[in-house]
Amino acid sequence: MAADEPQPAKKPRLEDEPVRQNILFGMGNPLLDICAVVDKDFLDKYGLKTNDQILADEKHKELFEELVKKFKVEYHAGGSTQNSVKVAQWMIQQPHKIATFFGCIGRDAFGDILKKKAEEAHVDAHYYEQTEQPTGTCAACITGDNRSANPFRKLGLRSLVANLAAANCYKKEKHLDNKENWQLVEKAKVYYIAGFFITVSADSILKVASHVSESNKILGLNLSAPFISQFFKEDLMKIIPYVDILFGNETEAATFAREQGFETEDIKEIAKKAQALPKVNKKRQRIIVFTQGKDDTIAATAESVAAYPVLDIKQDDIVDTNGAGDAFVGGFLSQLLYDQPL
Repeated sequence: MAADEPQPAKKPRLEDEPVRQNILFGMGNPLLDICAVVDKDFLDKYGLKTNDQILADEKHKELFEELVKKFKVEYHAGGSTQNSVKVAQWMIQQPHKIATFFGCIGRDAFGDILKKKAEEAHVDAHYYEQTEQPTGTCAACITGDNRSANPFRKLGLRSLVANLAAANCYKKEKHLDNKENWQLVEKAKVYYIAGFFITVSADSILKVASHVSESNKILGLNLSAPFISQFFKEDLMKIIPYVDILFGNETEAATFAREQGFETEDIKEIAKKAQALPKVNKKRQRIIVFTQGKDDTIAATAESVAAYPVLDIKQDDIVDTNGAGDAFVGGFLSQLLYDQPL
C-alpha cells in the first residue's frame, strides 16, 4: 500500500494497555435492586405478574417499603450499565476499581446501601447525590417455581418493578462538568453506556462520546430497549456516529432497522447496515454485536458478518434470564480490556 493511500480502520483494540484502575468508564441509571422471595398474595395486592417487568406507578408506592418490612431481602447495586461494569470487574478480579461509574442517586438510606453495595463489588462509583428525588429502586419479587422438586433450589420466577426516581435527575453541569469528575472520564480507555441513559442526559453522553472520538478511545453503546430506537431516535442518531461497538438483542435490532428504513428483517443484514452507518472517528471501524438468546450471536465488522454459537445449557440449570444481556456485555468488556480478539 502506498504511503499516501488511506490506511484501513483498526478494530477496537487497546494496543496492549495494561488493565488498571479506572480504565473502564460507565454512565447510566443506578438502581438499588431489592430482591425477595414473596407469596402470591403480595403479587396480587400490587397487580404483578410473574416473568414481567414494569415501571412503578401510584399503586406501587408502598410496595418497596412493604417488601423490606415483610420479607427477607437482598440488596444489589443494579441498573443496566452498573450491572455490566460490575460483571467486568468480577471477571477481571484484580485490580479492584477497574471501572468508574457515574449516575444519580438520592441522599437517603437506600442511597447509602447502594454506595455500600457498589463498593463491595469493587466499582469506583461517583454518584451525583441530590435531594429532589429518592434513590431509584428495582423490586425483584421472586415466587417459587413448581417445576423444581428441590425446595432449596433457587429457581424462581421474577416480577420486576422499577422506580427510576433519582436516576432520572442526572445533571451534566452539576456533575460531569466538575473538574475532578471529568479527570476520571479522561483516565478511561474504554467507555460503555446503556441506551436507557439517553432518556436522562443525552448531552452528557455526547460530551463523553466527543472526548472518546477525539482521543481515539473506544465507546460502547447498547440499544437497550425497542422504545429507545422508536421514541428517542433523534438523540440516538446524534450519538451513533461516535459509537465503536453497538450492542443489542434481536428485538432491539429489528426495531432499530425499521426505524432506520433498512428494509430487511435479516439480522445479519441489519448488523451489516448498522456497521456501515456514518462514523466520526474513522481510525477505528465500528463493530456490531447482536445477541439472540439461545441462538447465534451476530458480530459484524467492515470485512465480514459472523455468527457465534451459544453454549447449550439445560433449562433446569437456568435460574433466570434477568440481567443476561448486561452480563454478556460485562464479559465482552472484560475481554476487550485484555485485548482479546473478537
